[in-house]
Amino acid sequence: MMHALLRTSRTLLASLALCLATSTPVIAQQASPLARNGQIGDYVGETVSIPMRDGAKMHAQVWRPRARTGLLPILLQVSPYGFDPEHVLKLFGGAFSDLAKDGFIFVLEDVRGRFGSEGNFVMLQPKASSPKEIDQSTDIYDSIDWLTKKLPRNNGAVGMFGVSYPGWTTAMSTVDPHPALKAISVQASPEDMFVNDDFHHNGAFRLQYGWEFATFLEAEKGGLTTFDFKEDPYSWFLKQGQLSSLDTKVFGKPLPTWQNFAEHPDYDAFWKSNVTSRRMPAKVAVPNLIVAGWWDQEDFYGAMTIYRNQEKGDAKGRNFLVVGPWNHGGWTRPSWDRFGPFDLGSDTATHYRQKIETPWFRHWLKGDAPLGQPEAMIFETGSNQWRSYKSWPSREGVSKRALYFHANGRLSFDPPAASEAPSAQFVSDPANPIPYRQRPIAGVISGNAEWATWLSDDQAPFAKRDDVLVWQTDILSEDITVRGDILAKLFASTTGSDADWVVKLIDVFPSDAATPAEVRGRQWMIANDVFRGRYRQGFERPQAIVPNQVLDYAIDLHSASHLFKKGHRIAVQVQSSWFPLIDRNPQAFQPNIYRAAPETFKAQTHKVFHTPRQPSAIWLDLAAADLPRR
Repeated sequence: MMHALLRTSRTLLASLALCLATSTPVIAQQASPLARNGQIGDYVGETVSIPMRDGAKMHAQVWRPRARTGLLPILLQVSPYGFDPEHVLKLFGGAFSDLAKDGFIFVLEDVRGRFGSEGNFVMLQPKASSPKEIDQSTDIYDSIDWLTKKLPRNNGAVGMFGVSYPGWTTAMSTVDPHPALKAISVQASPEDMFVNDDFHHNGAFRLQYGWEFATFLEAEKGGLTTFDFKEDPYSWFLKQGQLSSLDTKVFGKPLPTWQNFAEHPDYDAFWKSNVTSRRMPAKVAVPNLIVAGWWDQEDFYGAMTIYRNQEKGDAKGRNFLVVGPWNHGGWTRPSWDRFGPFDLGSDTATHYRQKIETPWFRHWLKGDAPLGQPEAMIFETGSNQWRSYKSWPSREGVSKRALYFHANGRLSFDPPAASEAPSAQFVSDPANPIPYRQRPIAGVISGNAEWATWLSDDQAPFAKRDDVLVWQTDILSEDITVRGDILAKLFASTTGSDADWVVKLIDVFPSDAATPAEVRGRQWMIANDVFRGRYRQGFERPQAIVPNQVLDYAIDLHSASHLFKKGHRIAVQVQSSWFPLIDRNPQAFQPNIYRAAPETFKAQTHKVFHTPRQPSAIWLDLAAADLPRR
């Protein structure tokens, strides 16, 4: 969710509200003035104060089109980021641009305790335990109740939408939905901060992201310290000692959020209490357009998992999904036709707003247009085509197949033979971890937007390292399309008692002159993730690995919709560090890695097996029409 913050002005940076609550309430800042003295194109704005059931008042801006007559629906956005003039202008120039042309009343509300809203702010405010208490869902209910009764010329229909934290507030509107809430769009919301999303992936800590977030908010009184590494963050982190005391070492005091990380190293009630879809009703009552980006560097898991969990209770076809070729919030940009060096063939952001989002809200809030949309609208990378399905992953015309690892780095649909060498091995040295991108590595906050695009980086340089195992297919003689789930099934051992496993699925471009120069020979990471070995038996119960014992690891690489073109290769890279995106694993089991002393970090030998009995592979949902014959 930090990327939403990085797009804002310095004033808005003060309002960063991610997902770890501290014991200290945040005091409301001064309410932001209206953009351009209350005018943006045809829209005019005013501020309102909305009373809550406990007497607190929420500050909001109301924007209404002057030229529109008659009754209009309301689109509500509730955010901790603030709505200063610069930010509101950007919203109307991007995220709101096509909706504004169609005619909606926009209400931009500060969450409780932020900017002009009264009360105490609690990040990802826990669910109220009794009817007398308040939480995010009760504040939204009270806001909708007041808006529909007090705003002139509204038609009584309300929609909510937002990216990242505003996506989460949108999800909370469904806990006890107001009758006037007719449609929502949960966009890039976090789901579970330990299993995946911003701060952990499968229990492995996202070190640089977590450190910069904590220091930005809490290093100075009042927050807002962009941490100056004064060198490549890779080398800076490598010099540090125990993570649990890093804040005290650097700033002379503990930082609440950083200490929350250190005090909750496993999947306990602290993390479980804020799993988003567990708070949403099992049965979908309010139509929901869930939006995700294939290259969301922060909350891809969140959006996709909320969709899957809601899909189980969608009996009336009200759970919708859009996945496009975007990073975190890329669909809100004025245009989006490239990601890094990759040409997407069209302006996908404008397509989303004009062809999907605006007609969708118009249908549910105005009722004057047939929907005519499938429930899953998915952009297929590689072919640059939008595809439509009844749900995602699609089960129609799809077959689950394995790409098996073989000796000598071969990747094939044929299982390994007994005559092959049984394993490949490498030495993983915590003193020389594999960087997650080529050095020097930029800061997350001060990185000149590099953080937002790192998933487009070329993976070819990492294939040259001795501590990265690589398997790849022969040159493809036909197109192969991944259309659904991806699972890495590793049979592996280590000489240590803990290990991380990083798996990447890669599209290898040809190196010939017919390939555009900017992608010639490039290795494009289609899916990836990391798994911390200690959690093989569950995230609540870390367990030491038995040295030299071959264990099987099922590593969820989520899903993809991607065409591997004829003439390309499919590759897989396996490694055991990804620094400083992920903290280093000591590789000798420690009860709490945050408190691991430097001398406990040991080099270990890892092996990945590929035998008939231990067939390591990538399991893929493939379009059946593209499958090679056995």
